[in-house]
Amino acid sequence: MTAVGGTNMTLKMTISEVDSASVVALDGRIVLGEESTALREKMKSMVAEGKKKIVLNMANVKYIDSAGLGTLVAAHLSAKTQGASLRICNLGQKFHEVLQLTKLLTVFDVYDTQAAAVSSFQNSLATSN
Repeated sequence: MTAVGGTNMTLKMTISEVDSASVVALDGRIVLGEESTALREKMKSMVAEGKKKIVLNMANVKYIDSAGLGTLVAAHLSAKTQGASLRICNLGQKFHEVLQLTKLLTVFDVYDTQAAAVSSFQNSLATSN
């Protein structure tokens, strides 16, 4: 009998740099346990490394539970308190509805596409100068 998740975790994170933003492509499920812990740790380490512009691409997130939502909120707040910005893109209909129902849509900076999320950092820099 194997543990749920086990060594074959059900959340994969692929990080790439796009126009000075760190894009984290998430693939799988953001749920209580290893998955949300791994995401939380990854966000912490990115901010600790001095990454100030982070985009979470949710296009391939199949499922998210309340612990996963909590992890996203914690990542957002942690980034904000340390001078970093977190954007979310490619939510998909179901996840968008969940954020709308929970009123979390107002907490996050949400974009339809990765390109829009990445370019939003340039726009926010332009308006803050």
